[in-house]
Formats: sequence, C-alpha cells, structure tokens
Amino acid sequence: MNFLEELEWRGMLHQLTPGIEEKLSEGKVIGYIGFDPTAPSLTIGNFVQLQLLKLFQLSGHQPIVLMGGATGRIGDPSGKDKERTLKSEEELDTNLQYQVMLIKKYLDFENGDNKALLVNNYDFYKDMNILEFLRKAGKTLTINYMSSKESVKKRIETGLSFTEFSYQLLQAYDFQCLYDDYDCVLQMGGSDQWGNITSGTEFIKKNIGGKAYAVTTPLLTKSDGSKFGKSEKGNLWVDAKFTSPFEFYQFWIRSSDQDTPKYMRYFTLKSREEVEALEKEYAEQPQKLKEILAEELTIRVHGQEAYEGALKVSKMMFQKTDKETLLSLSEQDIQTVASELQDNTFTVDKSLLDGELNIIDLIAEHTTIVSSKGDARRAIKGNAIAVNKDKVDNFDMTVNTGFLLFDKYMLIENGRKNKFMLVFK
Repeated sequence: MNFLEELEWRGMLHQLTPGIEEKLSEGKVIGYIGFDPTAPSLTIGNFVQLQLLKLFQLSGHQPIVLMGGATGRIGDPSGKDKERTLKSEEELDTNLQYQVMLIKKYLDFENGDNKALLVNNYDFYKDMNILEFLRKAGKTLTINYMSSKESVKKRIETGLSFTEFSYQLLQAYDFQCLYDDYDCVLQMGGSDQWGNITSGTEFIKKNIGGKAYAVTTPLLTKSDGSKFGKSEKGNLWVDAKFTSPFEFYQFWIRSSDQDTPKYMRYFTLKSREEVEALEKEYAEQPQKLKEILAEELTIRVHGQEAYEGALKVSKMMFQKTDKETLLSLSEQDIQTVASELQDNTFTVDKSLLDGELNIIDLIAEHTTIVSSKGDARRAIKGNAIAVNKDKVDNFDMTVNTGFLLFDKYMLIENGRKNKFMLVFK
C-alpha cells in the first residue's frame, strides 16, 4: 500500500513536510513515534499512534517505537494547561516495561527486513551531563523559535517551567540521535506534536546538514466535539486491568452513528475496498457496522476468547437469555456482570446458606430487590422473580450453597429488565 494515500482515505493525514512523498516512493523508509511512560498502561489514544505505525509497517516501511525513558521524566507540555506532577523514576520504569509488553502485541518485531525496532531514549542521555547537553542541544534553537511553538505559547501566560520548556529540545535531540544511529528520517505523531517534531527536523538540518521529515494525524474527536477515548468510566484503556473487554466492546457498540465511519477508517485493518463495500451494504444498519468494528478491535486488543466473553456478557446484560447462556459464562465474565450491575449488587454473608434460606427472606431482608416480604410474595405470584434464570414459582422455595455460581455469585431478576447480583462472602 502507498502509506500517504492510505492515511489520506482514512482521514488520518493532517500535516506533512515537503518532500516526504518522494522520499517514501524511493523505497523503505525508517520512521518513529515516541511514547512517554507517564501512564500505567496505554489508552485508545495511544492506539491511534500504534495504528499509524502498523499502517507504516504494512506499507513496507520500518517503524521504530521510541520509549520515553528520559522524556517521561520531564513531561511534555503539549496539550496540558498546567504543569504536570513528575512521577518517580521507579513508577516510570514500571510503566515503561508494561507498555512495551502491550506494544509488542500490535507490531511485528520478529519478521522481515522492516521488523519494528524498540529504542529507549534514556540511552541517549544516561552518560551525558548538563553541560554537554547544553552545548550539543541548547545552542541549536533560539528562544524565539521555541516560544513560537503552539505547545509553548498556550502555556506562557499560565506558567511554564524550564523543565517542561526544555522538553522540545529533548524530543528534537531524540530525532537527531535516531537519524544518526538508525538512518531514521521520519517522525510521526498527533497534530499536537507538530511543533516538537519540526524542531527535530530543524535540529537535523542545522547540526548535521541532514534532511528529515514529519507527518501528523488529526486529533480524533467525537462528532459532538468532545474528546475521543472517554467512556462512562473514564479513559478507555487497551488493557483488561483498567477497561474490561466487555467495556471495550461496548464503547464501540454504543458510539454515535455519526462517528462510526470515522472510527472504522481510523482503526480497522480492512482495505478501502472492504470498508466501502461494508458501508454500502449496511448503509441503513449503522449498528451492524459498529458490531463489525467492535469485533475486529476487541479481538486485536484482547483476543478471541475475551471477545466471545464480551458477547456473552452483552447478551446477558441487554437481551433475554436462558440458563445455558448464564452457565456458559466464565468467572471473569460473572465478575464483569457484577461490576456492570454495581448499583444492583449486594454483598451477603455466606454463612446464611449453611442451612436452607427461604428466597423471600433472602431478597426482602438482605437486599433491596423488593421492599418487603409482601412485595416479594406479589412478585413471585406475578412470575417476576428468577434465581439463576430459574423462575421462582412458590413461596417456600429455599436456596443453599448449591445455587452459587463459582461458589460465590447468585443472579436474581425481578422482571425482565431488573437484574441483581448477590456476592456471598
């Protein structure tokens, strides 16, 4: 595929420096994107940049992932309205190692002459003292040049420390080091990185007389103008520890119809022909397109088994289901259901089940599923109460530990839409 044409039809091309088209047409190009380990994992925003590197690699070019072991210690002012709190070196190192593990899932680091490379920019600075850095990097750019960058201008009035002001120099010097050591001539990133990236091309031009290039993607936003990558529970992470596969799947399923074409182009690995054929086929069924994208992304990020679990949990939460579906859920799936039903989840003393506990006593005295025993009897008489998908048809029914799923959980329903999870401890 032609890399720039691929970005263009996907709506992922924002800015580029002159001459990059010709450079890419000459053969394999080495390019990079930097990732600072300031968060414990990667968000879907980071995934946009991983997608950019993936498309770059699929186009026959060689991607470098530059981990910010050094720059993460400083903090990028881009997109920030105030000075960030510096994280400890131990936390940054832990974050970096974890992010590397995730990144290796999405790019090919093993095969071909364009296999991805992993570099840590801490190696550029660990043996350098401040005087050497100021001589090598500090003399290259003027204060006027650095202050003209958007990331700096936005912060001048509210306050910008010398530490964050110097970030631009570090990122520029990174580019120069990669140019020298790996023949890397292209830096990519989000549009908010344009100033930092072009500082790097200026470094290479002034210091070593080289020619380097820049490409950025637009910052992805929702159709209402709000920030992309936020779910009801906060950041959307590509890590099951922070965002469950079910939540991840549901993010795409619940997205706006207006956003679906944009998301499809940004995140699918399907070809232009495949995407346009799907959009034509499901022009009147936008939900089907969401399902197709949600399936592809959930499998890529979490795997086939997690995707199937997300489907089962979705069915359990939002559709009429039978006992077979409930019993097919894994313990992790049941935990996800309990998490989703957090406002309707009750912790119950497990010792109550040592003998036999009447169902009316359970739901009336130990939960708020019903307001009273009389209310419980009326619900049972109306065929509304179910325990683990089995309808309760008499007032004398009792439950014991044999009813527990994974020796801990019990699903109770009061009507078709009202689900409750009891967690016995």
